[in-house]
Amino acid sequence: MPIRVNLLAEAQIAEDLRRRDPVKRAIYAGAFLVVLALAWSSSLQLGVMMAKRDLGRLQGTIGQRTDEFQKVVASQKKVYEIRAKLESLKRLVGSRFLQGNFMNALQQLKFDDVQLMRVRVEQSFSKIGATPNKTNDTQVVLGHPAGVAEQIHFMVDARDSSANPGDQINKFKETVASNSYFKSNLDATNSVQLVSLSQTQTGTDAKPYVLFTVEWNFPPQNR
Repeated sequence: MPIRVNLLAEAQIAEDLRRRDPVKRAIYAGAFLVVLALAWSSSLQLGVMMAKRDLGRLQGTIGQRTDEFQKVVASQKKVYEIRAKLESLKRLVGSRFLQGNFMNALQQLKFDDVQLMRVRVEQSFSKIGATPNKTNDTQVVLGHPAGVAEQIHFMVDARDSSANPGDQINKFKETVASNSYFKSNLDATNSVQLVSLSQTQTGTDAKPYVLFTVEWNFPPQNR
């Protein structure tokens, strides 16, 4: 039987041992892990960049929407303020003091030997602040919106040339106070008041007379 001799057996054994070297395997495994870690890190960085880009875009959109919202809120506030002013003007128009009605009532008054010399009407307005709603233990107390209080003051200068100058003053006051227009509007606690009375004087017709001034107020009205 022939005998075979492998002259390369030693070299093949050495090569096989070299291929099975554990250090080399560890190096290959480490290199693979490094490459894998680099790939994973790159993917994370890419994800972070994309997230930052999306975040910037969303922040820009939110900022734009916030500006638009603030503009809408400011516009709504102006609308509410204008509506409140319109409502106040409507109330003022509907309940304002009418000079024509006053003059018409005044000219319908009839006096003997009394002549009206001058009529003065003073109107003053004061602001009334708004009162918010309040809640106590049992109920809600409603407040009121801001408004205006109107005060009307009248002064009438007149001349009494009756037989006994000055006798018609009280009658003049009573006539004003009993008139339906003034009676429904006069301040009950401050009716027609005499504020001045002159000395007896003589006119160009040699007839004596006195000058007097009366005043009265309408109660304050909230407009």
